[in-house]
Amino acid sequence: MENHERLGLKIQANEVKVGVIGLGYVGLPLARAFAEQGIAVMGFDVDETKVARLQRGESYIGHIPAAVVNRMRAQGFEATTDFTRLDEPDVVIICVPTPLTDAREPDLSYVVNSARAIAERLRPGQLIVLESTTYPGTTREVVLPILAAGGLRAGLDFYVAFSPEREDPGNPDFSAPTIPKVVGGLDAASLELASALYGKIVVRVVPASTLEVAEACKILENTYRAVNIALVNELKMLYDRMGVDVWEVIEAAKSKPFGFQAFYPGPGLGGHCIPIDPFYLTWVARKHGMATRFIELAGEINTQMPAYVVGKVADALNDVAKPLRGSKVVILGMAYKKDVDDPRESPGFALMDLLLKKGAIVEYNDPHIAVLPAMRHYPHFQLSSRELTPEYLQSSDCVLIATDHSAYDWKAIAEHALLIVDTRNALKNLTDAKARIVRA
Repeated sequence: MENHERLGLKIQANEVKVGVIGLGYVGLPLARAFAEQGIAVMGFDVDETKVARLQRGESYIGHIPAAVVNRMRAQGFEATTDFTRLDEPDVVIICVPTPLTDAREPDLSYVVNSARAIAERLRPGQLIVLESTTYPGTTREVVLPILAAGGLRAGLDFYVAFSPEREDPGNPDFSAPTIPKVVGGLDAASLELASALYGKIVVRVVPASTLEVAEACKILENTYRAVNIALVNELKMLYDRMGVDVWEVIEAAKSKPFGFQAFYPGPGLGGHCIPIDPFYLTWVARKHGMATRFIELAGEINTQMPAYVVGKVADALNDVAKPLRGSKVVILGMAYKKDVDDPRESPGFALMDLLLKKGAIVEYNDPHIAVLPAMRHYPHFQLSSRELTPEYLQSSDCVLIATDHSAYDWKAIAEHALLIVDTRNALKNLTDAKARIVRA
C-alpha cells in the first residue's frame, strides 16, 4: 500500500494525528476545530508560558474560554515545546507569524525555522501544510527544499500543501469550521490528502490547481480589504475638509443593493494580515520587475492615518485653548479591532508613540487588554489599563476613541469626559452629550 493510501485511510477513519506549529490566534482555533471532531491534536510552540497555560487548561485568547481548552484536553489535546516530537503526528500544519522586516520585506524566519524543525524529524507518510500567509511561491521555493534536503521524496514519501488561514477573531458569525477552506497541493496526492483532512472540520473545501493559486488567493483577499480601506480613509480626509460626514455618506451608499460593499475608515490598520500581507505582494512583484503602484499607494494612505488622527487631537485641544504638549490624552481601545484582545499591529501603539513624542501625557483603557504586551516596535510601552471612573474621565484633557469595544458605555463616557476625538463613529447615536465631540 502506498504512503498516501495509508494516510488517506487514517484521515477517513479519524485515526490521524495532527500537529499544529504556532498556538496563536490561528493555530489554537485550528487545533480546537480538530479536537472537537475527535481528531488527536498536538500543539507545538516555542513560548513556554503559552504551553504551560494550555497544559493547565487555561486560555490566553479572549474568544477561546478556559472551558474550551479543558474540553480539548479531555479530548486528548496536548501542547509541547519539544519539537523533537514532530515525527509523532501524521500531519503537521504550520501556523506561525510572517511579519515584515524594518525594510518592509518578508520575514520568513518563523516559517523557515518551522520547516527545519520538521525536516529533522520528517518520516515517510507525513503531510506538511503551510497556513501562514505569504507570497506566491513560498511553499514550493522556500519550504519544499528544506523538507526534501534529507532525501525523502515529495509526493511519494511525504506530501506538501498550502491552505491559507481565514480566521476573523471576535467574529461571532464565523469560526474556523464555518469558513470555506482553500487548499492547494504540490501534486494530486497532496491535494487529495489535504482536502480530505480539512473536509473533516470545515463546511466546504475549495481545491486550487496549484500551491501558488492558494497562496495568491489569501494575498488577494487581504489586499482587496487594504485598498478599499485606504479609499475610504482618503475620502474621510477629503470630506472632512469639505464639511461632509463620511460616515453618513457610506451609510447612504450602502442602500444600493448591488455594486457597492461598505468599508469604514479608522485611525490606521491593525491585525496581522491587512497591514502586512499586501507588502509581501509588492516585494515579490519587484522580483518580477513590476511595481504595484496601486497597492503601495494604499499602504501609504493607511500608514499615515495615525499622524492624521494626532493632528486632529492637536486641533481639538487647540480649539479649547490647550496645547498638546502636557495635555493628558486617554486612548480607548488598544486592540486592533472591536471586541478582541489582539493587539498585533494595532494603530493604538502608533497613536501612543506619536502623542508621546509630541509631549502629551498618554494613558489607555481597554477592557480586553489589562497590560500592554511588549510589541516588536514598541517594547517600551509598559502601561496598564486605567479604570474609567467619572473622576478619571473628568481629569483627562482628551479622550481618543481608537477601538469601539461593545463593553464601553458611550453615554457615560460622553457624560463625564470634557473632549472626545472619535475615530470610529462610536458616538453617532448620542444627541445630548456634555463632552465636546470631534470626529477624526
